[in-house]
Amino acid sequence: MKEKIGFVGVGRMGANMARRLKDCGYRIAAVHDVNASAAAGLARELGARHARTLAAVTAASDVVFTVVTDDSAQLSVFAADGDSLLVRARGKVFVNCATITPGTHVEVGRRARKAGAASLEGCMASSIPQARQGTLYLMCGGDRACFERVRPILEKLSTALRFVGKAGQAAQVKALVNMVMNSNTAALAEGLGLADALDLDLGMVREVFAQTGANSQVLKTDGEDMQNRAHDCYFSAAHAAKDSTIAWVLGCQAGLRLPLAAATKLQFETLVNLGLGGLDKSGVAELTFKGRRG
Repeated sequence: MKEKIGFVGVGRMGANMARRLKDCGYRIAAVHDVNASAAAGLARELGARHARTLAAVTAASDVVFTVVTDDSAQLSVFAADGDSLLVRARGKVFVNCATITPGTHVEVGRRARKAGAASLEGCMASSIPQARQGTLYLMCGGDRACFERVRPILEKLSTALRFVGKAGQAAQVKALVNMVMNSNTAALAEGLGLADALDLDLGMVREVFAQTGANSQVLKTDGEDMQNRAHDCYFSAAHAAKDSTIAWVLGCQAGLRLPLAAATKLQFETLVNLGLGGLDKSGVAELTFKGRRG
């Protein structure tokens, strides 16, 4: 476990990935976050350095994981000038785990190569418990040699590790995963909302769904929460809106009509506009049940 690991972005996913690698014997050398108190607390917990600058994370680390919010944040941590992970980055490896547009992953890879570093997409199709347990579904894209270099680290985080292809392709697949997941979530909310309006027993309806073609992974994770209005956040409505937009734009660029993706995008954007973007994606049911916020 000789590699020193750095983390930029230590929210619930990044922090739990760092805890997992620490448990596996890796040295977490430095952590950084725009929320300085979160970074400082995790640094104390893991015996890491609370890096006040991005350049300090690179200096302290051999491999840096970035788990940031969106395209703007991803490009800012790899800025061409000023404080940046690219300062003296030659020989370093960056594993970028945010759900962002494929083009941004390609651009980050270009900037990293120019600095003499390597960049890999590590797109995650899992949630907070899997990050902590090391059971993430990880889809990787970029240079195959870079993937093989960090594979031992990634295998501590993932029980389902896939190399998808060149830079941008893992992000494309992740966008498709979230497009279908979000559409399933919105459809389930409508089904349960209609069942409730018809005065059907929702427990019975969920059981029938689970035994028929209406079954889905989303039914397992979100169905009961929709019924009980238990929207503690594992994957936020705001992220669902962002990710549905990424997929919808990819469809437009490919010359396709994706009416279900467009409708799902609108549903989650409505939640955000109502100030409910911090709810779990199951919160889309608030728009479909009678007597709720919708």
